[in-house]
Amino acid sequence: MPMRSDCKHFQTRSYPSGDTVRKCALDLAPEAPWRCPETCESYERRLADVNWRHGTLITPPTPEEPESVGEDDSVAKLLDEAENIVNSVADQVKEEIPLPSKPKRKGIFRRLWPFRS
Repeated sequence: MPMRSDCKHFQTRSYPSGDTVRKCALDLAPEAPWRCPETCESYERRLADVNWRHGTLITPPTPEEPESVGEDDSVAKLLDEAENIVNSVADQVKEEIPLPSKPKRKGIFRRLWPFRS
């Protein structure tokens, strides 16, 4: 089944370089941008389309599908392995990067009468 651009979870984004990303927001299309799963449990038809008025920002056509897409699930397996690698180190990276601390806010009375403790 080709990518369902009328699905509520379909997203596309174009960059100034001309590259375009087409994906499922729920990460349920392992062969994106070419195919959605035949029986997608999360498919919901989009109720309102932001492209009612088509101008110069029309989504470019999907590139030609490679011949290897759909033959086996090697693409999905490769992407799953890459996601697992990233997820395995994500917590460690979060611990290594310190979060910025919020400045302590003073109430209006502290600003008006700073000499009081």
